[in-house]
Amino acid sequence: MSGKTCVVTGANSGIGRDTALGLAALGAHVVMVCRNPEKGQVALEEIRRESNSSQIDLLIADLSSQVSVRALATQIREKYARLDVLINNAGGAARAWARSADGIEMTVATNHLGAALLTLLLLDLLKASAPSRIINVSSEAQRRIRLDMSDIQFERRKFRGFAAYGQSKLLMNAFTFELARRLEGTAVTANCLHPGVVATNIWGANPPLVLKLIIPLVKPFMLNSKEGAEVSLYLATSPEVTQVSGEYFVKCKPAQSNPLSRDPKIAGEIWQWTEKMTSV
Repeated sequence: MSGKTCVVTGANSGIGRDTALGLAALGAHVVMVCRNPEKGQVALEEIRRESNSSQIDLLIADLSSQVSVRALATQIREKYARLDVLINNAGGAARAWARSADGIEMTVATNHLGAALLTLLLLDLLKASAPSRIINVSSEAQRRIRLDMSDIQFERRKFRGFAAYGQSKLLMNAFTFELARRLEGTAVTANCLHPGVVATNIWGANPPLVLKLIIPLVKPFMLNSKEGAEVSLYLATSPEVTQVSGEYFVKCKPAQSNPLSRDPKIAGEIWQWTEKMTSV
């Protein structure tokens, strides 16, 4: 990975941190994107020390805010001459309905729209750096989700954190597959992945009651963040997937995604909705 520039969002903890560490250890120039400046700085210093690399930078951005995402994209375009790998890892799950700075339901604003907007704003740089790779960290939570395109933001339906999270990852997968189709012939690939059932703090400090009861029982069987980063690192570095695009990976192998995400009509509707919501 020497000479390659890689951007990793949500890089101060969990899977994102170990992905950034793994890339740095392989010689890549890593750009960590974090929301919290203090936590980001701590992670930056730790990764520099653990990887024995000085080629690690920190940029601050809130992926739920489109103003912040646009500012981040401008920084990246101005500061870096190339972009070989973009890993959209940042994400979260909310227990209750909340608005982002743009007035959008927070889960979909962060997990899907923020990642999609950043990707679209960096496409020219990715194309100029080709062969390059776009990697979206999804989840098996999308597998059984039913999609209501008329109420993506849960303004009429009862809000459920699990459903909102799964829906955001279903949107991400469908967007990835449509993006891959549109990028055919550019040498820019786009894939998404399930990292495994990883013990992370995705629900924050106050997870739903059912998780508070279940997690202590299943945590010994869950992956740690280093193991959870393996699929992202595989897709970012392996020569085996240089020309593979439009796939959903589980355990470093192509797998089935929710059939809705593979429906061309639905994917087109999601693409149009994403463009509308991001004004791209």
